[in-house]
Formats: sequence, structure tokens, C-alpha cells
Amino acid sequence: MTSRPPMTDTPGPWQDQGRIGEWIERAATLGRDFEQLAAHHDRTGEAPAAQFDKLLKADLLRLVVAQSDGGHGAGLAAASAVVREIAYGDPSVALILSMHYSQHAAIVRSERESLGEWPAHLARRLAREAATGAALLNAAQVEPGLGSPSHGGLPDTVAVRDGEHWLLSGHKLYVTGSPLLSWISVLARTDEAEPRLGQFLIPRTAPGVQLVETWDPLGMRATVSHDVVFTNAAVPLADVVALKPASLGLQRHPHSTAWYFTLVASVYDGAARAARDWLLQFLNERRPGALGGASLASVATVQHTVGAIEVLLRTNDWLLKSSSAAFDAGEAPETLAGTVKQVVIENAIEAVDHGLELSGNHGLARSHPLERHHRNVLCGRIHAPSNSLLGGNAGRAALQAWGGRETART
Repeated sequence: MTSRPPMTDTPGPWQDQGRIGEWIERAATLGRDFEQLAAHHDRTGEAPAAQFDKLLKADLLRLVVAQSDGGHGAGLAAASAVVREIAYGDPSVALILSMHYSQHAAIVRSERESLGEWPAHLARRLAREAATGAALLNAAQVEPGLGSPSHGGLPDTVAVRDGEHWLLSGHKLYVTGSPLLSWISVLARTDEAEPRLGQFLIPRTAPGVQLVETWDPLGMRATVSHDVVFTNAAVPLADVVALKPASLGLQRHPHSTAWYFTLVASVYDGAARAARDWLLQFLNERRPGALGGASLASVATVQHTVGAIEVLLRTNDWLLKSSSAAFDAGEAPETLAGTVKQVVIENAIEAVDHGLELSGNHGLARSHPLERHHRNVLCGRIHAPSNSLLGGNAGRAALQAWGGRETART
């Protein structure tokens, strides 16, 4: 694929914000570089360590870390734009990066709002490590028995008090980027008479932390989302975040939800754009004999389907840029991010499906990138909470609101 400029389908708020444009340019350059490596990592499932070395050298790993800790202090609009550019080259790398950004955005928000969730010493350590090196951070929440905590229930991972430490034991699934992480934020409950629930921060290489290489999925293979098993892994009492009564359940702040939903959607939008660009080149170069030397791009029905793809991706572009800008400005409603996740991911999948329809057997050949792009975008549907759950919640809220209005009128 030929080189390309950064994605600018519609004007974005970052375009007039000085340094943000530079970050986008760097990310676009890296995306083109990572595109050349993506097939190898998809085939082997090898961790993309070299890509994160390049992200570090490009000064993008500290993007959302607070300026007071040595970061750039960027908001969601900039983070989403960077993630989309990286995802164009390799969405697996972009997903690991998006999780890292989301975790550090939560640290910034907690301290800015003086919530007291993050112990100051722990926030400083993680933020400053991320500002000076490739100290990746992600959460470990899903379990074999529990599934995703977004559906309710308490984790089987348990922390037992032992002097000045908690001893952590349990089994976590789908820990994205696990071999590359410096820190893991582990959702666990205490073994107290009235258990508490919180995030226990532990170095990935600490004693009692075992990586089990189980990740072998259809797509997004280079996310290396392996299992991690904890066996009496010691966590200092002070290295726990948001420890609250377990009876309250898992409480997600709307800020964290917005970052997670928006950046996950950004990953699959970037993958769909890479698929679109491969398709455009294919359609312009493919000249079946039946067309007398003309390309497939000259066929009216092909043009109509490509137009449908453009509508889907332009919708995504506007949703991601406008919603993230509204969030940074404090003007986005809490329900917006869920809508963005649902619409953007479904649009990305539909756009690549249209591409397969036009390319025929070529699009299913392992020798062509479209086959990999298709497998990757399908993985967008597995991120909890599912789009069906989000849609059900939206429908229930609308029906309840209408019912309440009718009751008030009678």
C-alpha cells in the first residue's frame, strides 16, 4: 500500500492545537511502519515489543500522563486520533496502547478531582515510570468463572492480609499486552468478613505472578492477551486503588468508561480504514477481461458499494472526533460513549464486509491484507459490555423514561 496522510475525513479539533498535530503525524508514520510488520505478528502471535520501542522513541507513550509527572497531558481527542493512526497499521498494537492510555487517564482524573482513589506515591511512581520509559500498564479483570465483571458478580481472585501486604491469588483471562506490561492492575476482593473490592497494583515480574500463554484467537493475535495466574503474590497495603465494600459492586466512573469505549472503537475504525484503502487500490488495479480493459472501479454497482463504505467510515470519523472533543470540553452526556462504541464498531465491521463482497475470493486469500483486516474487525464485538447489552440498556432506559412521563401525565 502506498503512503498516506493522516486521517482527516472531517475537520478535527486537534488540527488547531499545535503539538497535537505533530503527535498525529508521528503516529501516522509509525502506522505505516507497523503495517509492514502486522502480517508477521498475526501469523506468529509474537508480542510486538519492537513496536513499543518505536512508540517510546516517538514520544507517544507518555501522551496522556499529566504534565506535572513529565507527560504531555493530552486529552481523549488526541489519544483517539493517535490510536486510530496506529490501528491503521496494526490494531493489536493500538489496543495495547489504548489500554495503557485509559489506565493513565484514570490516574489523572482521580488526582484532578481529588477523589483519593489513587494513593499519591503509587500514582507518582506509575506516571513517572510511564513518562520516562516503556512502562506499560493494564488491568486484569476477566476470570474463568466470573467472565467479565461488567455483568455483575464478584471475582474469585482473593487478597489475604499478611502483615503489611496483601497476598493475591487467582486466575485472570485476556490480559491484553501481558508479556509487555510493567504493571498489572488486578481486580480482586479481600477475604475479610465483609469483603472489599479494589484494584491491586503489582509488577508483572513480581514473585507469584505467572504468565500462561493461552492466547490463540481468530484475530487481534498480536495483542498477546494471555492468562495471568497469581499465587500468593505480595502487594503492599498502600498499593491498592479504590478499595470499597464489595456489596457496592464494581463501580466504573463515567470518565473511565468514556475513555475505554472511545479508544476501543478507535482501534477498529483504524482497522476498517486500512481495509478500505486496500480495497480502493484493488478495485482500481483489477481489470477483468469482461470489462474490456476497464477497472472494477468503473462499474456503477461497485461505486455504489464503495459509497456505502464511505458513508459508514465518515460517520465513524465524525462520531469519534466530535464526541471526544465534547468529552474533553466537559459537554458530553454520559450515554454518548456507549453509543459511539456500538455504532463505530458495527460500522467498521459492515464496511469490511462490503469490501469482501466486492473483492470476492481475493479478499479471503491469506496473501491479501483484507482477510486479516476482516478477522481483526470481527473481534470488536467481544469487548464487554457487548453491543447487544449496550443496546438493551438504551432501550430499557428509553422505555422507562417514557413510562415515567406517561405516569406523570395521568
